[in-house]
Parts: sequence; C-alpha cells; structure tokens
Amino acid sequence: MRRVATAGAVVLALLLSLAPDPGGAQPAQRKRAAPPAAAPAAPAEKPRAAEAAPTKKGDGKADNKKGDGKADNKKGDAKADNKKGDTKADKSAPVTVDADQLESLQKEGLIIFTGNVVAKQDNSTQHADRMEVYLDAGGDRIVRTISTGSVRIITKDCKMGTARRAEYYDAEQRVILIGNARVWQDDNVVTGERITIYLAEDRSVVEAGRQERVKAVFYPKKDDGKAEAKPTRAPGAPCS
Repeated sequence: MRRVATAGAVVLALLLSLAPDPGGAQPAQRKRAAPPAAAPAAPAEKPRAAEAAPTKKGDGKADNKKGDGKADNKKGDAKADNKKGDTKADKSAPVTVDADQLESLQKEGLIIFTGNVVAKQDNSTQHADRMEVYLDAGGDRIVRTISTGSVRIITKDCKMGTARRAEYYDAEQRVILIGNARVWQDDNVVTGERITIYLAEDRSVVEAGRQERVKAVFYPKKDDGKAEAKPTRAPGAPCS
C-alpha cells in the first residue's frame, strides 16, 4: 500500500505541474535551440558589361579609303598623250609648199622653190625667198632642206625664229638658224650667230659670233597669284 501511495503521489505531482495556472499564465515552453546561423551569402557578382571590341579609327572605311574610285583617274591622266614638250613632228603628215616657181632636178634628187616660199607640215611653218629640198635615193622622203633670204620659222610649240639661213634635218628633227639668229616665245628672247633647235627634245643651243655674244631676255612669272589668263590654243590650231 505504501508503494501505491508513493506512485500515486508522483502521478499527482506530475498532473499538477501540467495543469493550467489559475492566473491565466501559460506554462513556460521549452526553448528550442536556434539553428546555427548560416554564413552570409557572398554578394552576387554584377554582370559585367559586354566589352566592346576596340574600334580602330577608320574601321568600316577599309573599302572606302580616301582616293578609292580614283585609281583609274590619277592626277595627270587624260594628259598622258599630251605631255609637255611633245613637239616632235608627225613625219606621216603631208608637206605642202607654195612658191612662185618650182624647179625639179630628178637626177640630183633636188627640188628648188623660189619666190615667197611657204612650207607647212604638222602645224610648223617656214617662210623664205628660196628653199632647196633634198630627197632620199628613192625620191620618196625629204632628207633635208636649206632655206635662204628672209627666213622665218614657226615651230609646232609656237617658237618663232628668224635668220639669214635655215637648215632642217628630218632624221634628227633638227633646225639650224644661221646669221643673226633670233628665237622667241611669248616675251622671252634669245639671239646669237647660230641657234640649233632640237624639235624632238624641246632643246635649243645658242652660239655666239665673232663680234657679238649670246643674249637672252627672260621675264619672270608674276608671283602675286594673279597669273594672266591666256587663251587656250586648240590642238592643231595655228600659233597667233
């Protein structure tokens, strides 16, 4: 009986401990152990902006370089057939001679023109009182000419000259003015006893005489940026 009373006291005490508090106080709840705090998450990396590929200066213009489309139109093109100094006469051009009288010496291959002679070929002109024309062995081509008396010449590039005698050599494209020779172009003038003009080379040689030296007068171009406009001469047009 004693054991039963003891057991009943234990049960009663247990029930009393579980019974609600008459003052309304709630029985204290056992605190649960808080779970261990999680380690702070690493901050999320901001997405990197896409790196723009380096744009080189001039990208997109490789096919549009300055000057493209002009490779076939270089400065100076369209003038290749009209180079400065192209004064060589066209040997295939016909030679026309006007005179008061003509004498033909076929055995000697010589034709003599006299009286106000005017000879023209490829825009070059020669005036004289007498002109001797020497032909080759076949009589088909002019080899040289000798003009005397009031000689005056006008070359293809508008050089003008006077002398007492003029000799022309066709193979060398060479004209020799002899005796008080004078050549001028525009305002520039050279004088001497003998002047040799190389037509194909645009070159001249002036030689002095025994009593007079070579003289030349050249006028410098204006440097004020206001060059005098000169009319353009059409190809094949006579010199004014």
